[in-house]
Amino acid sequence: MYKKISLIFFLALALAGFLFVKHFWSGKNQNPLLIDRLPKADFLIRANVLDVARETSGMLHFNKIPFRDFFSQEFLLGQAKSYGLNLQRPAYLFADETGDWGALAHVTDSSKIAPGLARLSKIKPSRDTLIYNEKIIYWPKEKIYINYGKTYLFVYKGDQFVRCLFHIINAKKGDIDPVWKDFLTLKKFRKENLVLYSNSKGLKKYGIEKAVFAHDSDSSSFTMLSYIKSSKPLKFKMKKDGLSLVDNNYANRFLNLHLQIDEFRKHPEDPLYRLMARLSKRISFPLIDFLAAWEGDLSFRQGGKQKIKETYIESELDENFEVTEVEKTRDILVPGFSLAISMNSRGPFFMNKIINKGILTQEGEKYRFLGSPPLNFNRKDNYYVFSSGENRPKLLKNEQNNGIWSEKGTKFKFHLDSLNGNEAYGKVHFEVRRLIERNKFF
Repeated sequence: MYKKISLIFFLALALAGFLFVKHFWSGKNQNPLLIDRLPKADFLIRANVLDVARETSGMLHFNKIPFRDFFSQEFLLGQAKSYGLNLQRPAYLFADETGDWGALAHVTDSSKIAPGLARLSKIKPSRDTLIYNEKIIYWPKEKIYINYGKTYLFVYKGDQFVRCLFHIINAKKGDIDPVWKDFLTLKKFRKENLVLYSNSKGLKKYGIEKAVFAHDSDSSSFTMLSYIKSSKPLKFKMKKDGLSLVDNNYANRFLNLHLQIDEFRKHPEDPLYRLMARLSKRISFPLIDFLAAWEGDLSFRQGGKQKIKETYIESELDENFEVTEVEKTRDILVPGFSLAISMNSRGPFFMNKIINKGILTQEGEKYRFLGSPPLNFNRKDNYYVFSSGENRPKLLKNEQNNGIWSEKGTKFKFHLDSLNGNEAYGKVHFEVRRLIERNKFF
């Protein structure tokens, strides 16, 4: 009898212990993860902060950035531990097209955050309030807000703080926002340390379903790896042949395109086609006639100076001291400008069309495109070539789709690597020296 009672008591105790442990662990496991708290936004960023600091340290030292030690991996790790943050795990940032942005980081010891905020308030006085029974530290003029819990730190700047806070504090485990879920499960650039994702309305109106960008850097430059997915199959493909102008060190504008556009011509409903049509209307450019004549190759170069001979009339005194007019020539420098474009049999019709509309004007033997310098014109096979120089520019075999855009002394080089169905891969490369000198980063 005693053994039976003992067995029943033991089983009851075991069952109670099992139910307690189950309840404890199930309750513990119901706490939302940081990714469950992330609110929806137009632009999403995943950053491995310490790895990014390590990758960019060479650039900071090479360019002798002031306070560069404050951006070092060691310093950031030490500060994070001092204030209870875990930067060894990814931090997440989000932003809207309005300019509002926020960030969430992992917390290991929330008791260390309050002293850090107290020190910050001594430098920049802040206020505090309660929203949804959550303590908020904020700076009203700057519209900056800080909130934290046992597992997260939330920083926000903008007008939608209350909405974002509601989402963060009421998050449930596993209930990650679909936009963030699509981003964080995407295989593209998964191993990169700084990745930006967007599927905003601003992109969708151009037929882009999503765009993803990843960062890479060395001591002197940044490279932005790019992936774009169209909502529908792209209507053009990359060519495997073509001719291009030779890039030179003086060009601040350069563009090479070698595309198969047969399908693109047939789809005026395509978002890119509609965008081109809208831009063309500003100068009454005959887009339909252009696409009918264009064979998909375009090479443009602008920048530097080109030497040409200018004829002018000069008045001189002859032996009898009578004024006579003498025709002379002299070398002058004009802005460098070259354009080569492939045309089919409808090319002459298109040329006449833009001449009649005043987009292309003829001055003697030279031509002008709107505000361009006077241009010489000649043909090489099916290529129409315009150039401000006396000599026809060389055209070389080239199948690349790339370009250069110079902005305030910084050259941005972009390259289209591939087009496949509704996906496009490319990269943008630029040096950071001029940007740093203008204090755009630091």
